[in-house]
Amino acid sequence: MKGKMPAVAAVAALLVLWELVCRTGLVPAFMLPSPVQVVQAFWAERYVLLEHSVITLKEAFLGLAIGVFLGCVFAVVMDHFRVLRRAIYPVLLLTQTVPTVAIAPLLVLWFGYEMTPKVILIVLTTFFPVTVGLLEGFSSVDEDAVGLLRSMGANRRQIFRYIKWPGALPQFFSGLRIAAAYCVVGAVISEWLGGFGGLGVYMTRVKKAFAFDKMFAVIFLISAISLGLMALVSFAQRLSMPYRKHDIANDRRN
Repeated sequence: MKGKMPAVAAVAALLVLWELVCRTGLVPAFMLPSPVQVVQAFWAERYVLLEHSVITLKEAFLGLAIGVFLGCVFAVVMDHFRVLRRAIYPVLLLTQTVPTVAIAPLLVLWFGYEMTPKVILIVLTTFFPVTVGLLEGFSSVDEDAVGLLRSMGANRRQIFRYIKWPGALPQFFSGLRIAAAYCVVGAVISEWLGGFGGLGVYMTRVKKAFAFDKMFAVIFLISAISLGLMALVSFAQRLSMPYRKHDIANDRRN
């Protein structure tokens, strides 16, 4: 708890400064609503925001699940077959140079305005950090431990099960934490460009109405959802790696 106090204090100070700027009239209210106005807008729109949040979360969870599964499969295959890694890894890097906002309109054009293009975009967004994290984890395992198991007659499957996979878990969860944050953002971006519901659709509507207090309310909601998903990943990491609880706590404090 002590490690979180500086961050909490910084956020509180920022909110107080924001409120003072708005109350003193340094910035017009129609351009920058105060935190109190944002909270009031959030409360007034809570049922609408909840309805749109359910749609966005469905897209985010489905895309994240598929992206993590494909990332694990590709990482394992590329680790076992180094030729495929040398062939596929540069292509993966190249895909990350294409802006998400450039892909989203094409997906909407090809697959329509339903959930499919949104899930595909989230998969493309979350696939890369999981794949790279696992590959880095597999490459950084203790070679002496691998050599020891080989000298005892262990096959590749046993080496993967007892050495490589446990050794790659910290990097896997690091990539998964990034993917969990990206999945909601990817869903919102895809909803901007077309859809019938979701937080991105809601943002588009309130932007056209110049309701900036509602715009800030949904922005804070998206941030809160992303932080919640990252917290769930950290919780899953502690459950999966109880032997590293002390190290994980130190990483979070730092």
